[in-house]
This record gives sequence, structure tokens and C-alpha cells, in this order.
Amino acid sequence: MSIAATLAFRDLRRGGRGLMLLAMCLFLGTAALAGIGSLSAAMLAALDAQGRSMLGGDLEMVVSQRRAMPEELAAFAAAGPMAEVVSLRAMAHAGDDSALVELRGVDDRWPLVGRMRLAPGALAPRPHGRQAAIAPALAERLGVRVGGTIRLGTTPYRVIGLIAEEPDRLGAGFALGSPVLVDLRGLDDSALIQPGSLYRSGYRIVLPARVDAESLGKRLAARFPGAGWTARTTENAARGVRGGIATLGQFLLLVGLAALAIAGVGIGSGVAAYLGARTRMIATLKVLGARSPLIARLFLIELGVVGAAGILPGLALGAAVPWIVTRAAGAALPVVPRLALYPVPLLTAAALGMLVALLFALPALAQARRVPAATLLRDALADLGRPSWRVLLAMTGLLAGLVALAVGSASDPWLAFGFVAAIAALVAALWGVGVLLRRLLARVPRPRAALPRLALANLHRPGAATDRLVVALGLGFSLFVALAVIDSSLSAELAGQAPARAPRFFAADVPAEDADTFQAAVRGAAPGARIEAVPSLRGAIVAIKGVPVTQRRTLPADAWVLRGDRTLTWSATLPPRNRVVAGRWWPADYRGPPLVSIEDRAATALGLKVGDTITISVLGVDVPARIAALRRIDWQGLGLNFAIVFSPGYIEEAPHSLLASIYAPPARDAGIARAVARALPSVTLIRTGDVIGQVSALLGQIATAVRVAAGATLLAGLAVLIGAVAASGRARRYDAVVLKLLGASARQVLAAQAIEYALLAALLSLIALLAGGAAGWYVVTHVFDIGWAPDPGRVAATLALASGATLGIGLLGSVPALRARPAQMLRSL
Repeated sequence: MSIAATLAFRDLRRGGRGLMLLAMCLFLGTAALAGIGSLSAAMLAALDAQGRSMLGGDLEMVVSQRRAMPEELAAFAAAGPMAEVVSLRAMAHAGDDSALVELRGVDDRWPLVGRMRLAPGALAPRPHGRQAAIAPALAERLGVRVGGTIRLGTTPYRVIGLIAEEPDRLGAGFALGSPVLVDLRGLDDSALIQPGSLYRSGYRIVLPARVDAESLGKRLAARFPGAGWTARTTENAARGVRGGIATLGQFLLLVGLAALAIAGVGIGSGVAAYLGARTRMIATLKVLGARSPLIARLFLIELGVVGAAGILPGLALGAAVPWIVTRAAGAALPVVPRLALYPVPLLTAAALGMLVALLFALPALAQARRVPAATLLRDALADLGRPSWRVLLAMTGLLAGLVALAVGSASDPWLAFGFVAAIAALVAALWGVGVLLRRLLARVPRPRAALPRLALANLHRPGAATDRLVVALGLGFSLFVALAVIDSSLSAELAGQAPARAPRFFAADVPAEDADTFQAAVRGAAPGARIEAVPSLRGAIVAIKGVPVTQRRTLPADAWVLRGDRTLTWSATLPPRNRVVAGRWWPADYRGPPLVSIEDRAATALGLKVGDTITISVLGVDVPARIAALRRIDWQGLGLNFAIVFSPGYIEEAPHSLLASIYAPPARDAGIARAVARALPSVTLIRTGDVIGQVSALLGQIATAVRVAAGATLLAGLAVLIGAVAASGRARRYDAVVLKLLGASARQVLAAQAIEYALLAALLSLIALLAGGAAGWYVVTHVFDIGWAPDPGRVAATLALASGATLGIGLLGSVPALRARPAQMLRSL
């Protein structure tokens, strides 16, 4: 063993507890990063493993508002074994009760992949004819048992069992209602599918091993141009779930990086304090002939050993997170994680932890290496000015490696790069504020009162740690504010951000010829109810500026309007809650070539502007249209809003139904539902509360994740506070001894330090409001895409708690300084 290693292990055995802060910071940082990465990897691996069963095959050809023609069916069947699934929203009735359901009609070959299973007690293995299998939640809500009857449309169906397992349910996407299964003959008997009804037909195909599903899907869609076919493969099955996991994982990863950056500041402070306590040993080694490289290697070995002692348990805890989360909240997750060991996130977390430790510890190591033995014998680390160019070069290399690793491991590299750059800019700005504060305080007039004068002197005197304290506390305060802003905005959404002006119901599949009957039923149950009814049909964008969408290799991440078909409408006038931001709305009596208006953010994602052309497939007919206007939509009101609106005229000839929103007092809900069910059983009523409940459940999961991240960040922030206090411990003891020799009491010394920390906390609270508020605003409005609704009281309470923690830890850290004996301190000078 080398001399450096021998000395390092001996020193650790004697006084290694001084590096406990380093181990704790690295443990927290690596555990957070490894846990976030492992959980995301486990959930994405589960989606990959279940891709075929979620899709129901290797390839699915999808079309809206119609079923496949014989020649289309023949082409699909020629590719491999095929199953047909027709899905739509409908109302299930039992007595006077009704509920929204996701109705699916399946053929006898379904499911091709996976297994459909009914709960014990079922009367048959699967439904046939006028039989149905329903979800347990629906049975409980309607009070129906196995063997009972529900009504779909005007047709009664016998409940033969409760659905226990449905392999492709997750791949079906966002669902408002409980699932109900019938066969295709039973679906035809319901008479729910009429011209203009909104439904979706999917044809799942199992392919031979060597056939590429994506290429075949493009060829099949191209074989029937203008028919409105969309191909789905296992790669994009459950795209929404996958995107949600990736977005939340990205956010948590950024929070973990921020916590690691904060912990890095704590590492720097802790190493500085540890080296300050090792001045005698370093001085003795230099007097005995040890050179600076030996001392540097000695402490690098110590840091490596202690760092490993912090990182390895952090990795172990992070690797166990998927097991812990699955056991604690597996039922609340959108997909059960695939439990395994995922080395990539673990190695990434370990590398990030080591890079951060070296980056923040290097200045203190370099300073100890440069200080002459004579200075070290006086038991003080002198301020030798700026680090050398070699140290700066090494820190630049470490920072570049850290940025490259953080950006390379992120699902959204540009977002991660911007975040890392923002953290670096904030650290630099806080350092500048600390330096500027020291200089300004040195020039301001001194207060007459002794304690304030002493507090100000502590902030700008030689050797003061003001700049390090400002960086450490400023980062922590800013992150606390950002998390408080995010959490309060999420809480506002959960508390019912859907405003009082939102409708009570949405009504779908209202036959155009029965519009008067529908309105009479609603107003009979709720006199004075307001009804907004618009024509609706489904369509998909198939070409942009004359270029088919199928020729695009990739789609922009925010090009949601291209993924599948969308609900369309037409209108002679600008719809409510819409505002034209580019172009002009067409005249009310316009009947020329088709014009279209698109939501402004969707247009930006597709690179569209006024005057460009798009082609939309409606019921198998390609409709080219020129963009006449871009609109900004108020989505918060939950009224009827459409990303794509046509001009009247040509589009009106397509079979369509009406989509309506009903505004009425809440007390009329039950009466409206019964009246519409009696008058028009085929109409689907969607209660606004059901929509809000689904969204609230999702936001609740996000809010829980944010609060867990906030807890980990709080621990990192406390570690930083402890490290900052420890780094200035020797200076505090020296000051306390001098003041006590001059006659100051312990209470006066503590009061001076309380004023010092209070001044710092007040300044940093203002900085944190700006920096943390801006970061929280970006996450709320751009990452989570919800309303900006921070709670000033919660933000103020967060800052008050952070300031109180700063003051408390600072004063507790000063207590040992008050116990220092003057004689012992004077002998060390």
C-alpha cells in the first residue's frame, strides 16, 4: 500500500467523522437520482414487455366512424391472423341509474395476444349476442349482479360476468367510463352506431417474425389513400402513458439534479471544514518533507473512500425504489413496474455523484495544497485568492463531463441542458451577489449599536464565508420556492380549477334530426338550462402543405394533433372562448372552397401559418383546406372547444351528429340524466365531474411525486445548512473567544450571529422569490401545462420555515463556539 493510502486510512480511523456530511450529501443525491431513474426504467420496461398485449397484436389499423370494406379486410387478413374491435362511448342503464361506459364490440378471434379473463362466478367464458361482461366498478355503481340486466341504447343485455383481466385495456388510451364488452353481433343489436356516430374501428394483426410492422402499416395505409387509415405498432401502444411517465420522470430527474447541485455546495463546505480541522496534520507532513502532490493524493483517497461509503448505499436504496413503490402504491400506478436491476440509471447516478463531489471539493483541496507550511502551522487556511489555471481547467472539464452526462441521460436533452444551464447561471449569480454583498457591507456606515455592527462585520470581514453561504442557502431557498409554487398550483387544480362556468354535462352522439327532442328533454328537467350544440365528426390530418404525414420520419413531441383522429366541427362565426391571433375569420355567409382554423399552439408545433394548406380525411374522403385563421383557446372553461374548425359549406354534407354542452344547476343533474335517457337512449352523457375526477387522480399522483421530491430536496438543503455552518466553525470559535475576552456574554454573541443569519435569510428570500418563482412558473405552464395558480401564503410559509431553519441551525452550530476555552484557542494561534 502506498504512503498516501496508508496515511489516508489512518486519518479516517482517527477523525473520519468530519466527512460524514460528504457521505450524507452523496447518499441523498445518488439515492434520489438512482431511484427516479430505476422507477422510470422499470415502468418503461413494463410497457415494452407488454407492448404486443396492450396493442392486441403486432400491428393495428385504425379508422373512425366506419368499419373496413371487404377489400380492406382481405388486405389485412392476408398479412396475418386478424381480430376486429369496435369501440365507442355509450350510456349503460339499470333501472333509474345510468353511467358512462367504454363499450367495445369484439369478434371471436379477440384477443390474439394475451388473455381475457372473467372473475370467478361468470356464467360463460365470454359474451355472445345480447350478453355483456362489465367492470366490477360499473356493477357496483349500477347495483347489478352477475345474471342481472343492463340496457345499452334501447337493448337489454344479460351480465354474464365481471371483467378481471383485459389485455389491451391500457393500450386503448384515456377512458372516462368503465369498460363493457360485447361481441360484434351484440354491438349491432344495440343500434348505437348510426350515421354520424363517433366510434373507432381497429383491426389487430399478428405478423410473421420477419415482417416489419411499421413498414407494413405504411404500405397498407398507402394502398387505400384517402380512406383515413392510421397504423399503430407496439412502439406507440399506450403512447399517452409512456409520454406521461417520461414527462414526470424528466421533471423528477431535474429535481434530483437540483438536489445534487445543492448537495454539492454542502460537499464543498464540508470538505473545507474538514481540511480546516486537518491543518496541524498537513503542516506536520510538510515539515517532514511531504510534497503537495502527496497531500493531494492523501485527501483524494479519503474523499474517494467516504464518497463510496455514501454513494453505494444510495445506489442500493435507489435500486430498491421500484420494489418499494410497487409494494406501497402499485395499484395507483398506470402500469406495474417490471421489477429488475437496471444498471444504466445506477451507473449514471454514481457518475453524477462522483463528478459533483470532485467539482465542489476541488477548490478546497487545491487551496490546502498551495498553502505554505508556516501558514498551516498557525492553524488557519489562508485565502490565497483565485484558484490556479490548472484548477480552473480541471473544474471546467468536470463541469463539462457533468453537463454531458446529465443531458445525455435525459429523455428531453434540450430541457435538461436548459435546466443545467439555469442552475449554473443561478450559482454564478448567487456567487456574484455574495461577493458584491461583502464589498457593499464593507463600505456602508457602521451602526452605532454594538450587536448590529458586529453582525455586519461578520458578513464582510476577511475569511468570512458570506459568498459560500449565499450560494448554498440561495440554491436551497430557490428550490424550496419552486416546489412550493408547483405544489400549490397542482393543489389549485385538484381543488376544482374547473370553474363554475363549466358545463354540467357533455352530450355526444345526439342525432342531428333529434336536436329539438334533446333540447326539450333537457329543458323539461332543468328549465332555463343553457345548451351549446355544435355539429361534430371525426377526421385525421393526412397531409401538411401537400406532403403526406406518413412520409414524415418523426413527429414533433408536441404535435398531438397528428396522433390519431380528432373531433372536428364547422362554424360560421368565431366559437365562444376563442380568440383569433393570426389571419381573419371567414364571413358568416361564406360558401367557397373549404377553409380551416387551427389552434395556435398546434399550428406552431407543425410549422403552419395562415395561407398554408392541410388535408383532412373525413369518413374516407380527403378534404384539402387552406388555413384562414389561428386561434387561441381558453381550455380552462371546459366548454366545447375544437383544435380544428372548418368553414361551413362542403364539410356539412358529411354524415354527422351533434355534440352539446349543458349548463344547469347541479341539483338538476339526476333529472337531466333520466330525461335524456328516456327520450334518446343512444345519446351519451358525460358528467363534467367524471372528467375532473380522472384529471384530479392524475394530478394527485403528480402532486405526490412532487412532495416526495420536495422531501428529498429538504434533506439536501438541511445538509447544506449544516455544511455551511461547519465550514465557518473555526472562525466562529475564534470570534467567540475574542468577544468573551473582551467581556461579551454568550447571549450577546448569539444575538449578533442571529442578526447576521436573519439578514442573510431576508436577502435570500427576495432572490428565491424571483429565481424559484420563475422556475416554478416554467414547470407549471410548460412541463405540466396547467394553470399558473401559486398560493402566496404557502410560498411565504415555505420561506419563513427555510429562514427559521437557517437561523436555528446557525445558532445551534454556534453553541460549540461558545464553549471554546480561551486558553486552548490562544495556544493554537
